[in-house]
Amino acid sequence: MALATFYILDEKHDKPQQQMLETVCSLASQFCQQGMKVFITADSKAQAETIDEQLWQRSPDHFVPHNLIGEGPRGGTQVEIGWPGVRPAGHRNVLINLAEEAAIFAPSFAQVVDFVPCDETLKQQARERYKIYRMAGREMRTLAIEESSVI
Repeated sequence: MALATFYILDEKHDKPQQQMLETVCSLASQFCQQGMKVFITADSKAQAETIDEQLWQRSPDHFVPHNLIGEGPRGGTQVEIGWPGVRPAGHRNVLINLAEEAAIFAPSFAQVVDFVPCDETLKQQARERYKIYRMAGREMRTLAIEESSVI
């Protein structure tokens, strides 16, 4: 059964957005180590570029092969980073969604990772995405962001 995991951001963390981006990079690395192909949908092209830069900053021992949509080899690398309005170059196992809307192509992924922000408006949008994934028949899982090593 297809899985959707929602990570709840820590309201007590002094920089929850940064915590989320670090978790995205860590999860992408973990999925890659398992041989999975990942598509990260950022909230904007600027956020996609930030994630790209953070992945480049990882130590050589923890390098994650990645590219922004439209860059890199045909078909993309193990991790592709996009933004609303673009699609992955090829088949991917995992979607990490940072966009406010559920990706219309989410049903093609075996696993979806999403986040529940601290802001009330953004929390409501996360609840709507949760409903969409649940109605699509996904097995739902909700974890605190500190549990992100449990994939």
